[in-house]
Amino acid sequence: MHATLPLLNSLDFPPIRRAALEALQVNLTYRCNQRCLHCHVNAGPTRTEAMTDESLGLLHQVIDAHPVHTLDLTGGAPEMHPRFREIVAHARREGLRVIDRCNLTILSEPGYENLAQFLADQGVEVSASLPCYSRENVDKQRGDGVFEASIAGLKKLNELGYGTEGSGLILNLVFNPQGASLPPPQARLEADYKAHLAEDFGVSFNHLLTITNQPIARFGSTLVSKGQFGDYMQLLRDSYRPENLDAVMCRSLVSVDWQGFLYDCDFNQMLELPMATTGLIGRDRPHLRDLLRTATLEGNPIVTRDHCYACTAGQGSSCGGSLNEQG
Repeated sequence: MHATLPLLNSLDFPPIRRAALEALQVNLTYRCNQRCLHCHVNAGPTRTEAMTDESLGLLHQVIDAHPVHTLDLTGGAPEMHPRFREIVAHARREGLRVIDRCNLTILSEPGYENLAQFLADQGVEVSASLPCYSRENVDKQRGDGVFEASIAGLKKLNELGYGTEGSGLILNLVFNPQGASLPPPQARLEADYKAHLAEDFGVSFNHLLTITNQPIARFGSTLVSKGQFGDYMQLLRDSYRPENLDAVMCRSLVSVDWQGFLYDCDFNQMLELPMATTGLIGRDRPHLRDLLRTATLEGNPIVTRDHCYACTAGQGSSCGGSLNEQG
């Protein structure tokens, strides 16, 4: 049982409006071969939710109809969706940048042995979770044996050219703090990661992306059970920096859930806070099919709550890492 989370209903977070739509972040499935403490999706091996063929058909139509340039595939483990490869291949044929939010251990699972080769052949950008370069810390957060399997996955990707300068195959690592704290400066931590992983394991990568833990779902429940929720929320509020508002991911991204419904970000999706319907047709809960009926979302209001302080605290945080240090 998870602890009950306090209601996130901030009325004082500054209003934000959408810019031009550039990216679709699609949660293909909640199924995952891991069950991580910090996971805001509550993903795991027993989850069965997965995007239907109907919604996938609409996704392809939206990609064809809108000038989006990025398809960001997440989960769960997005690769566990049975049509993952078809989705990737379609988007790449349309010239989209495709990001696979990969947990690395999936590359060693039975039935996925040639997944890394597929990603390389398609030129998919891999954004891989590795919350530390220490075996003890990673296994504590993600489960026994995860670190070893993650290093094996990184080596497999490196052998295919990922993380090698000039290869065109981008490999980024993702860091989440283990507890109720903000991430350290991204550039400094990236240098530490690169030095340790190269020296200890002969592993290379392009960039480290630091992401602030969201006070929702599994991590939020852990904070409540430890009596740390209030202090963490106060830390996020006290660390708010207004200059981060211009760069938050929700201004140019639409998050799509496994049923095809639309949200301003993946975190709102988990909180069941759908996109505002301004500019969309006939729905209180916008869906992929509505994106086929509207030319633009620019100017639409973005739905905000207390958890939005996590994206605007300190150096800022998004699925692309620190807002102040993105390349």
